[in-house]
Order: sequence, then structure tokens, then C-alpha cells
Amino acid sequence: MAYRVVELFPTLQGEGTHAGRAAVFCRFTGCNLWSGREEHRATAICRFCDTDFVGTGGPGGGVFPDAAALADAVARCWADGFGSGGDPYVVCTGGEPLLQLDPALIDEFHGRGLTVAVETNGTLPVPAGVDWVCVSPKADAEVVVDRADEVKVVVPQDRGDPERWSGIETDHRLVQPMDDPDPAVARANTDWAVRYCREHPRWRLSLQTHKYLGIP
Repeated sequence: MAYRVVELFPTLQGEGTHAGRAAVFCRFTGCNLWSGREEHRATAICRFCDTDFVGTGGPGGGVFPDAAALADAVARCWADGFGSGGDPYVVCTGGEPLLQLDPALIDEFHGRGLTVAVETNGTLPVPAGVDWVCVSPKADAEVVVDRADEVKVVVPQDRGDPERWSGIETDHRLVQPMDDPDPAVARANTDWAVRYCREHPRWRLSLQTHKYLGIP
């Protein structure tokens, strides 16, 4: 199986439970909730995505002919970005990474000493062997994943209370304010999230710290 990757880069995880952790981000092309093209955004199931997951022309991106080739590229990216120390960690994201992430690729990642994380919308089953599962559910999409290491709900969404996803078993529940090009809207979304965490203390606040810091 060939794998189509938009970009591959070393960075620090900017959000969620592992914020601040060194990681290689492997962004796969494609999503099952939006084509990624602006002309389709208004009619998509998910309309607030802020990442580019179309094509394979980003830094480190390309079409990798098999799992070994992609795992080698990720391992090289870690070594180039962080050297030989630390706990090699790859975050499989998108788009929707579970359209491509499969047991063969997970095995190849593990064979190179990589801890494997996935950031998914939860609409597709998670293959066995993933070490950290972050589900970020979307209001109009049916979630089939019932257990995750982390549930991260972007708020506010049209259908209200993040508790609607309380059926997903997890140890970490986070709300993250939706980004917006209008600073007033972004501020209002942050205020909504802060207020929600104060009123529902089993939920924690997640911020997109990479945007504040200006790192990829």
C-alpha cells in the first residue's frame, strides 16, 4: 500500500495532554468529513478545520510506496530534528489519518522505536497497536470509537454541550476553543471554553500553544 502524506516535520506538540512534547507530525492527505477545498467547506460535515490536508507538496511530504519507506522517513525526521535522545514520538494526523494508518505502518513505526499517536475524528475504527488515541469528535458525525486516551472537543460547536460525547471512555477530557480570524470571535470562543471548564471541572482547557508561539 502506498501512503500519501502532505507534510512531515519535527516540532513540539502544541495542544492536548502532551502539549510541549517533542514529536514528528505526519500529516496524511484526505478526510471523510470535508474535501479540504474551500468551495466545499460550507456543505461539509466539519467546517472549521484549520489545516491543509490536500496534496503531497508540503515539507517532507510525498507518496511513500510502502510502510517501511514512510517509517524510515519519520525516523530520519526525528533524528534530524532531535538527534538520538528522547522518546521518539510520531503524531499521525490529517485530515483523517485513519483513512491510511494501518497495522503494517504501525508495526514499522514500532520497529524503529517510535511511539505512535493518532489524532482522529473518531468516525473510523482505530487499528490495534496505536499507543495514544486522541479523538476530536465533530457535531454532525457519528463517532464509532468508544475508548480513547484523550477526548478533545473543539468548542463551541453547533450542537452544544461536550458532555454529549461522555460515552467515550477516557482518562482525559479537554475542551479547546475554536480558532477564528476575527479576534473578537476567537476571544469569545476562549471565554466559552474557560467558563465551561469552571462549570464542569472534569474537563480541562486545551490551547493551541503552537499558534501563540509561532511554531509549526
